[in-house]
Amino acid sequence: MIPRWAKRLFHQATIGDQSYRFMFEKGPPNEFVAVDCETTGLDVKKDEIITIAAVRIRGNRILTSERFVKLARPESDMAADAIKVHHLRQVDVESGQRLYNIWPEFLHFVGGRPLVGYFLEFDVAMIDRNVLRFIGIEMPNPLIEVSKLYYELKYGDAPPGTHCDLTFRAIMKDLGLPALAQHDAFNDALMTAMMFVALRDMKQRGARIERQRDRPRFDMAH
Repeated sequence: MIPRWAKRLFHQATIGDQSYRFMFEKGPPNEFVAVDCETTGLDVKKDEIITIAAVRIRGNRILTSERFVKLARPESDMAADAIKVHHLRQVDVESGQRLYNIWPEFLHFVGGRPLVGYFLEFDVAMIDRNVLRFIGIEMPNPLIEVSKLYYELKYGDAPPGTHCDLTFRAIMKDLGLPALAQHDAFNDALMTAMMFVALRDMKQRGARIERQRDRPRFDMAH
């Protein structure tokens, strides 16, 4: 697999549309963008984005007034399994825009800011596949994975074999954050932003997330 930094250098030199060169410029200081996508499935090679949402973060503030939310109309019909997850039916996405009409506004909204997400690799892979077709590059932005920050603050000093719960719900509960309805792109982006702000603050203060110690095992055999 080609390292992300190497792809960035390659794409910076080969970008097709020069008007998007701003993507390689550093974003405003201490600003980030939390992003989330809802898709027709989990196959990054064939499934499609149906909603994409993002919200800006400035320092320790989540700028809910600076949000990006778009409904996308997929090329193929919605699968039943996908509908059960995000509750969007074929008729619901018919009014959405085609992705190639969404990318200009999305890319200008994000700019060069780092992207924040929960299991962000999937969302970025879905975005990259489409942006690559649109302007000939993948997203060059730095990536910040909230589950990694959480792992470091809770399980970084855990002994081998410790059970690690990195689920969205577990992170929200440990941080004492209000839970919104999941599998809604904006709600998920907003909750991810809340996680990031809380985890970043804890890391800066040198705080850790308390972990329930494993109980010692006693051999009851006689």
